[in-house]
Amino acid sequence: MTPEFVIGFMRNAIELTLSISMPMLLVGLAVGVIISIIQAATQIQEQTLTFIPKLIAIFGMLLLTFPWILEKLNSFTINLLINIPQYIR
Repeated sequence: MTPEFVIGFMRNAIELTLSISMPMLLVGLAVGVIISIIQAATQIQEQTLTFIPKLIAIFGMLLLTFPWILEKLNSFTINLLINIPQYIR
């Protein structure tokens, strides 16, 4: 294993992690901004009001994107396991 291979492999793993987590993070951000705007407009500054809508939105997005996430992780793992003989040389 060369250092270039390890760096490339880790880069692919980090890119996969970012692409998988991005939908949930973006939904959490959007819901947080919307709730913050509503709180600023109504001057209700309760911190617990943001938690439940974010939790529900992120869980809903996870349910919607779970098949895609599973397919991405499955293809990455299969590719990793198939190429193990080439990796250990």
